[in-house]
Amino acid sequence: MSLANCSLIDVAYPAPRRSRQARVVWGARVVTIGGDAPVRVQSMTNTDTVDVIGTAIQVKELAQAGSEMVRITVNTPEAAQAVPHLREQLDRMGVDVPLVGDFHYNGHRLLTEFPACAEALSKYRINPGNVGKGDKKDRQFAQMIEAAMRYDKVVRIGVNWGSLDQELLAALMDENARSAEPWSAQQVMYQALVNSALQSAQAARDLGMKPEQIILSCKVSGVQDLISVYRGLAARCDYPLHLGLTEAGMGTKGTVASAAALSILLQEGIGDTIRVSLTPQPGEARTQEVVVALEILQALGLRTFVPSVTACPGCGRTTSTVFQELAKQIDDFLRAQMPVWRSRYPGVENLKVAVMGCIVNGPGESKHADIGISLPGTGEAPAAPVFIDGEKALTLRGDRIADEFMALVQTYIERRFGQDRPAA
Repeated sequence: MSLANCSLIDVAYPAPRRSRQARVVWGARVVTIGGDAPVRVQSMTNTDTVDVIGTAIQVKELAQAGSEMVRITVNTPEAAQAVPHLREQLDRMGVDVPLVGDFHYNGHRLLTEFPACAEALSKYRINPGNVGKGDKKDRQFAQMIEAAMRYDKVVRIGVNWGSLDQELLAALMDENARSAEPWSAQQVMYQALVNSALQSAQAARDLGMKPEQIILSCKVSGVQDLISVYRGLAARCDYPLHLGLTEAGMGTKGTVASAAALSILLQEGIGDTIRVSLTPQPGEARTQEVVVALEILQALGLRTFVPSVTACPGCGRTTSTVFQELAKQIDDFLRAQMPVWRSRYPGVENLKVAVMGCIVNGPGESKHADIGISLPGTGEAPAAPVFIDGEKALTLRGDRIADEFMALVQTYIERRFGQDRPAA
């Protein structure tokens, strides 16, 4: 069939939701959120903030992995006292990533009694379900908002269904019970989450906070629940939205659930920052949650962070594990070098590498990549053609194919992305 008989297929990228733009600042570092800014990646430490050195090391690791903001727990006077020292330590280490303070229950006291903490943070996270009860609630919420205004900080009003304002929920449940056509309990829960976020945002604005200082989130742990809640929230406001499946779980469960929920919303143009809340497996680095977040955005074509490695899954044609080992070696190598390469080789994150295991799709995929190799499958001649910029460049043979291909990748990067490369 010719193209004349086919209809045009559009490239399906999401239409961006029109949100306000917030600016999270530390020193010369400015991270814009919302508006026409790219979707940002956030993570959180799991160290005791009082341990300044241990926390600084983890913050640095998360930042190097690609986290553009890092949230820390500020739950005690000791933690609040540690925050400015943590900021100073990070500055000495050359890590300018903005810090987000996570406050629950006593944030009003900590931000008031420890002004150096309030100033050292770039953003505050306030959970409206945990700011107080009864007549204390409004007063304590106001103290936190006043601190944010005093130091010109952005606030994320983060509602979580595990700590939802029970007074608000009870009021909505009572109202629903009196309705002629009552909603399900689940629908009331959704509405309570959204109302809590929006009412808190309005309360902050009534206190004098600029709308550009406000980011909202409504986190739940179910995929369909998250999609429903954020669709409702996005329809009712233009604040930047922070996405995250709370308590997503560990391993493949947490990764798949987060990817499923966030991808659907991002594809609809909903979401300005994301966090993947993975439970680390024993011995697993905290940075895995950042890696997954980056992969979600890169897979959707929304941002590019690291060179991509295309590798086949293997089949009966590829009983050798050489291509698997080489694919992992290349991927690990590229990721490890990115903290240095970002400044040394501008644009290197767009590099595409193919490591294929046999002749069926190997040459084709290698031609589509910037540089690719087709390793010999079972029964094939012990030769590995290498394709560079779509053309067969050479054939590798012998026991050092992996090392030689790695060297070719390094040379290609230096030639194409190096600062002294010839002008196009």
